[in-house]
Amino acid sequence: MTIRFGILTLSDRSARGERADASGPALAELIHAQGWSVARQEILPDDESAIRAALTEWADSGQVDIILTTGGTGFAPRDITPEATRAVIQRDAPGLAETMRAESLKKTPHAMLSRAVAGIRGRTLIVNLPGSPKGAVENLQTIMPVLPHAVQLLTDDPGSEASH
Repeated sequence: MTIRFGILTLSDRSARGERADASGPALAELIHAQGWSVARQEILPDDESAIRAALTEWADSGQVDIILTTGGTGFAPRDITPEATRAVIQRDAPGLAETMRAESLKKTPHAMLSRAVAGIRGRTLIVNLPGSPKGAVENLQTIMPVLPHAVQLLTDDPGSEASH
């Protein structure tokens, strides 16, 4: 099954061109290694209305099955990715965020500071990942085993029942 991803990097500094985006390309590399595709990729500043607009447009476009955000999930004043995500999702998917935090806690106590959320808008899954390349990749690796089945369920794939 080919899963189509959108990768949205959220960073004021990267959006201004002051720092290269390392997380987006690292996620794309992991996605391609699975035989999946990256249909959309963009860098935006930590601006809630811009993030909401991009998430809504991407999810409603039918071009992506899963949107991964990277960045803006911590405690800093401009870390507003979870708020922007909550504003556009229609259903929560808390098990994904809980599992990512639980696995990350095995590596660093800083995982307790993650405010990442996951949820569904229409037929698209949206998952917040950390901003660091290492954290983003590790968190995606944690949830990768369930992503094909999640997409099957979201798209009403008749084969989704067979993989239970």
